[in-house]
Amino acid sequence: MTLWIILTSFIVILATGASIGVGLGLSSAIVLYAVLDMPLIVVVQRMFTSVDSFSFMAVPFFMLAGAFMADGGVTRRIVDFSMALVGALAGGLALVVAVAGMFFAALSGSSAATTAAIGASMIDEMERRGYPRSFAAAVVASGGTVGIVIPPSITMVVYGAIANTSIADLFIAGFAPGILMGVTMCVVSWVISKKNGYRGEGTFSLKRIAKSFVECFWALMIGGIYSGMFTPTEAAAVAAVYGAFVGFFIYKELTPAHLPKTLLSAAYNTTMIMFVVGAANLFGWILTNAQVPHMLAQTFATLTDSPLIFLMLVNVLLLFIGTLINASAAVVILTPILLPVALGLGIDPMFFGVLMVVNLAIGCITPPVGLDLFVVSSITGVSIDKVTAKVMPYLLMLLVDLVLLTYFPSIITFLPGMLR
Repeated sequence: MTLWIILTSFIVILATGASIGVGLGLSSAIVLYAVLDMPLIVVVQRMFTSVDSFSFMAVPFFMLAGAFMADGGVTRRIVDFSMALVGALAGGLALVVAVAGMFFAALSGSSAATTAAIGASMIDEMERRGYPRSFAAAVVASGGTVGIVIPPSITMVVYGAIANTSIADLFIAGFAPGILMGVTMCVVSWVISKKNGYRGEGTFSLKRIAKSFVECFWALMIGGIYSGMFTPTEAAAVAAVYGAFVGFFIYKELTPAHLPKTLLSAAYNTTMIMFVVGAANLFGWILTNAQVPHMLAQTFATLTDSPLIFLMLVNVLLLFIGTLINASAAVVILTPILLPVALGLGIDPMFFGVLMVVNLAIGCITPPVGLDLFVVSSITGVSIDKVTAKVMPYLLMLLVDLVLLTYFPSIITFLPGMLR
């Protein structure tokens, strides 16, 4: 009974246009008060304790680092460096979007933030160079998917904290699948561009690459936080300080006048994510009390005892869930349900976490309600159905990537294994 009431309440609340966080929190509060006869103070207590974690301190610091980098001129230099690398190929600007998306993912930790940052600087430029606006929107939405796969990934921080899995290992494991996704996006853009006659920009020049690399050098040095010298939370704090230093003293595009806007942006994004995580944790706690994880585990156990078939079933489930709710919320709700089954089948929790994140990233561009589709639609004014039509080749290629990662787990695990 509890399960049906909370799910029905959640769906009804979302149908009114409420946000995911409000839907999760309010439906949970309804069940706690009306069904379980518990005081509403439990809502606040559970939401607060769920985010009261040292690991979760990485979230505001990574958000602040991304805000400093975005406002400090880093995004433009990353785009220039990407242009020097691949701009001369057919469909150069489309390829630049995918490459810049991989670089910016290492700054933002968020799919939506990566999509918005690259879209704001590239979509109008692509249209001026003769690319259809709907195609430009699809390219940007697809390029943004790596935002939660390439570290630092907010969603991986959430998974690591819940699953008690090394966040550093998750970060390292995210590089290979993130790069695979980015490269395949480049391949799709190149094929489409060759077919439609979209030309490159300029000529390939090692001198141009060297010059843009020098200008972008300080931005790329953010990768030093993965050296192992810091914990992920410490690395996030260092990245925030480093981002401010680069913006103020190296590129000198960040000024005291920018600080209120930059800090407010980081605070807003952090609050939104942490509220969703807290509400999702409360929602998941109620589902756990209703024995939903136990029932689902029994269902999976009766369906199959094959790790591979289990992973394929999980892929289908997560692709669907990823279209409906925020990736961090999905991780909070589903990890306690799915991870025990995965462990029982001998699946590495680090591999399982990265595979979950990849699934949820792909869900961001999966119709009908993929988050990145709405982000680019709001930026461009192009309707969701037109963006969806153009994004399908990218979605199909990402699904191929997902199958490869599922069948060949070493793609995810080999880097952490080398560094242990």
